Parts: sequence; C-alpha cells; structure tokens
Amino acid sequence: MVVTLTAAWLVASQSKVRRNWGFWTFIASNVLWILWGWHEDAVALIVLQVGLFILNLRGARKNDPATS
Repeated sequence: MVVTLTAAWLVASQSKVRRNWGFWTFIASNVLWILWGWHEDAVALIVLQVGLFILNLRGARKNDPATS
C-alpha cells in the first residue's frame, strides 16, 4: 500500500521525470499486489492489477521524458 501511495504522489507531480518514476512505481506496486492476490487466491484483485499494470505501462510510455 505504501508503494501505491508513493506512486500516486509522484504521478501528481508537475515534473515529467517524477511522473515517469511514479508510473514505474505504480508498476512495481501492481506486481506486489498481484503477488499478494496470488497468495490469497484473490482472482478479482489479480485481474484488476493486470489491467492497471497495462494502463501504467501506457502512461510510462506516453510520459517518458526521453521521448518528449
């Protein structure tokens, strides 16, 4: 949960570099939530996190400071 909150803080930044870090931090949190969901057999949580993972990959790619 702390990783997810940190990611949200970073994504809200006006700095493209911090936003990019935020998306990658969100991706890390998605992986952590998936691992926890797997451990708890929480299929809905896993499906949600896979969807959010894909959206965060898109956000990271669109926000990448190297491509802007």
